[in-house]
Amino acid sequence: MSLILAGDIGGTKTLLLLAHADALRPVKEERFENRDHPDFSAILARFLGHQRPASACFAVAGPVSGNRADMTNLPWTLDGHALTVELGFPVRLINDFEAVGHGIAALAESDLETLQAGEPQPQGVRAVLGAGTGLGEGFMVWQGDGYQVFPSEGSHADFAPADERQEGLLHYLREKYGHVSWERVVSGPGLADIYAYLGGGEAEPAVIAEAALAGSDGAAAGALDIFVSGYGAEAGNLALKLLPKGGLYVAGGIAPKILTKMKSGGFMGAFLAKGRFGSLLATIPVHVVKNPNVGLLGAALAALRPNMS
Repeated sequence: MSLILAGDIGGTKTLLLLAHADALRPVKEERFENRDHPDFSAILARFLGHQRPASACFAVAGPVSGNRADMTNLPWTLDGHALTVELGFPVRLINDFEAVGHGIAALAESDLETLQAGEPQPQGVRAVLGAGTGLGEGFMVWQGDGYQVFPSEGSHADFAPADERQEGLLHYLREKYGHVSWERVVSGPGLADIYAYLGGGEAEPAVIAEAALAGSDGAAAGALDIFVSGYGAEAGNLALKLLPKGGLYVAGGIAPKILTKMKSGGFMGAFLAKGRFGSLLATIPVHVVKNPNVGLLGAALAALRPNMS
C-alpha cells in the first residue's frame, strides 16, 4: 500500500507525517526543532530511514515560486526539484498558509473556537491568518466543487498604529528594523519586541505570554494586550479586503495558547474598530483553529492530490 509524506516547516519547528494514502492513516508522525539540524535534508534522513513514500508535499513558511522557497524566518532554501532527485519520489512545495487553507476543510467543529458567529455564507470566500514565528495569511475562493487556495504575503504590509502607545512602538521598531510590517508586531518575536519596548527587557515569547496570563508581570500583560489588539486589527484589515463571508480562521501556534485572552474582547474589539464598516465586519464569522496540525493535514491532502491548488 502506497505512502505519502507531508511536512509543515516553520521558522522554529518542522512537523512530519508519513501516512497510508487511503484515508491518510498515520504510520509515523514526529516534531523536530529546526535549530538542532543543519538543514531540512538532515531532518528528512532521520525521519524516513529506509522508507520511501510515493509522493510528498511540504508546507513552507515563505513564498514559493517554481517549486523553490527561501524561508522567511530561517536561513534555509528548499528546492522541490532537487529534493525529488535526492529522494527518488516527487516533492511539491507549497506556502504554509496555502496548506492551512487546504486543512481548514478537513477540520471538525471541535477543532474551532468561535469568536463571532457572524452571518456565514455557504461557499463564501474564506480567509486565514496566523501568528507563530512569523505571521501567515491566505484566502480561499469556491471554484465549482471545492475551494481553491491562494497564499499571500499580506503580513509584510505596513504596520498602522491605532493609538499613542502603538505609535511609540512603531518608532521603536523602526529604529530597530527600518521597515515595520504587521509581522514585526503580530508574531512571537513581535511579542518579545513589544515587551522590550514596554521596559520588560529580553524574554522568550512563551515566557511573556505565560506571565501575562498569570498576572505576574505588568509589562508582559501590557505586551500581550498590544499583541492581541494588533492581531485583531490586522485580521479586520484582511476581512475588509476579502469580505470572507465563508469565515475568517485564525490559525498559527500562538492563538490556541492564549485562547482566554483571544476571547476576552481585545481581539474582536480591534477587529471591529473600522469606523463606518464595523457593522459590516460584524457579519463575518471568526474562528480560532485549535488543531495545531491543520497545516500538516493540508499538506497531506495536497500530497495525496498533487493537482490541488
